[in-house]
Amino acid sequence: MQAQFAHYNYNVIDLNRSIRFYEEALGLKEVRRKEASDGSFILVYLGDGVTGFQLELTWLRDWEKDHYNLGDNEIHLAFRVDDMEAAHKKHEEMGCICYENPKMGIYFISDPDGYWLEIVPVR
Repeated sequence: MQAQFAHYNYNVIDLNRSIRFYEEALGLKEVRRKEASDGSFILVYLGDGVTGFQLELTWLRDWEKDHYNLGDNEIHLAFRVDDMEAAHKKHEEMGCICYENPKMGIYFISDPDGYWLEIVPVR
């Protein structure tokens, strides 16, 4: 048996805000969408147009809290960028950089729900 990565899920409070963030910050585009017939959830899959990996954003109608408990936020997705300087400038302008490690040559951005995304250069 051989397993392959398919997608990773983040639950989000405001689906449209999250879609806009991922498109602006990382160039991800909506690949497909699934809506429950009773309106209880919407799944939106975002892709990078290069790999087959997708980020699934899940919106739940009956979620009554204004945020998700992310614990220590040690779980994150990492994105390779071909122009680290341009990416950093864009993320700095967006105000979403939450942690930098210049010694390692990486930094993290935070999405609208507080999920951290690691930005690393192509090496």
